[in-house]
Amino acid sequence: MKSYNVIQKRLGWALWDVVLFALMILPLVGCTLFPPSQLQSNHAKNIILFIGDGMGVSTVTAARIFDGQSQGMRGEEHVLPFERFDQVALVKTYNTNQQVSDSAGTATAIFSGTKTKAGVIGIGPEAKRRNCDDALQYPLQSIGEIAKRRGKSVGIVTTTRVTHATPASLYAHAPDRIYESDKYLPQDDWTLGCRDIAWQLLNSQSNSGLDIVMGGGRREFYGADFGGSRRTGNDDLIGSWLAGDPSRNFIDNASGLSDIRSDEQILGLFSESHMTYVAQRSDDTTEPTLSQMTSAAIDRLAAGPDGYFLLVEAGRIDHGHHSGIPAYAMLETQALARAVETALKKVDLDDTLVMVTADHSHVFTMGGYPTRGNPILGLVIENDGTGKPNAQPARAEDGSTYRTVQYANGIGAITSLPRQDPSLGLHSRAQALFARRGIGFDGSVSNSETHGGEDVALYASGAGAEGVRGVIEQNLIFDIMMSAYGWSSAK
Repeated sequence: MKSYNVIQKRLGWALWDVVLFALMILPLVGCTLFPPSQLQSNHAKNIILFIGDGMGVSTVTAARIFDGQSQGMRGEEHVLPFERFDQVALVKTYNTNQQVSDSAGTATAIFSGTKTKAGVIGIGPEAKRRNCDDALQYPLQSIGEIAKRRGKSVGIVTTTRVTHATPASLYAHAPDRIYESDKYLPQDDWTLGCRDIAWQLLNSQSNSGLDIVMGGGRREFYGADFGGSRRTGNDDLIGSWLAGDPSRNFIDNASGLSDIRSDEQILGLFSESHMTYVAQRSDDTTEPTLSQMTSAAIDRLAAGPDGYFLLVEAGRIDHGHHSGIPAYAMLETQALARAVETALKKVDLDDTLVMVTADHSHVFTMGGYPTRGNPILGLVIENDGTGKPNAQPARAEDGSTYRTVQYANGIGAITSLPRQDPSLGLHSRAQALFARRGIGFDGSVSNSETHGGEDVALYASGAGAEGVRGVIEQNLIFDIMMSAYGWSSAK
């Protein structure tokens, strides 16, 4: 109050009244000169959503160092392309029935705006898993289906089978993620009206119009007569799909990307199952890279006049972790970073929203006290008392060396003592604390490493990116995308 009176005395009462009046009407003048629609960012014409399957925060950190070290840096100071995005949020990934999630439930949450059970594809939480009646009763609309209905082009790029959990959640509705072909779908469910995921991709009325789909998984579309997995030997879903419209094109190798026309529907399946790990690719491979597929998809989708939605999944990050081989996960994350870089060179962020996230994390950790610049996939070398690196790797209480990266559980579990020094190299498994015993629906036993339950990051840049902030539920990513498009409802 004292400072208020001083200002009054210095300015004089008349002048002070003018100042107060100006302060009161300034917001009104601002709204007149710059309406709210102009003060806010433009709506997105296009959205590209990158999902690093299993790319938790620890994976991003390790991959940042790995990518930097592969370029001759010490690594810690490096920044991945999407880490430069101006909007970041933390995302809670639990399913409605699981504290630690699976990819089907999380992808459904992202694409539909509704959290649901683990293991189901595009159906609501009211449905019981593996119950066809419930699946038919509680379908959820995906952002892909909504975008197609509103005239946008829609595409999928993945390094997994195109019928795998994450890409399938954009277009399919299934009571279980394993129903990739009818080999796994009970005959009674088919009679009730449920269909396998491969069939839905190429036959469902709302999905047969997808403009471009690329990844792996040829086997799910053919019967045994053609080397596939379908129940009927002479099944040929791709042949039937091609016969349905002359503007459809099927490609099965990287060279086919250069022949894509802007007026074609494209189905590209480059491997029988998942595409080859980056670490295992041969020089004479016919498979395109994630960046090449991303570039081709953007070119095809951008030809549409009304914008597009594109999902790009680096799905084998997840598989590398499940196998306990950190180098595989690092190289797949590096490939995702390159694909993001490729996309950023091709789009205008004034009308395109680019987001990068993960569906869930893994029990992948970085630990010990390695010196600065220590190889991220190597043994821990600590500093001495003066702060300089020691000449030899550190040893644990049991006398053995240990790596910076390891797993809380998984195939690399220590099952006998004394513990041996960990193996190193591109294809080596990191050590783990214990081997989980997982029992599948078919009675199979798996000791693979599990997902992690902590939050994952969401990075965003471009039109509508301002909605990405704070700590959010995973299903709100759908709302952010709908808002970015300027859509208030799914109708």
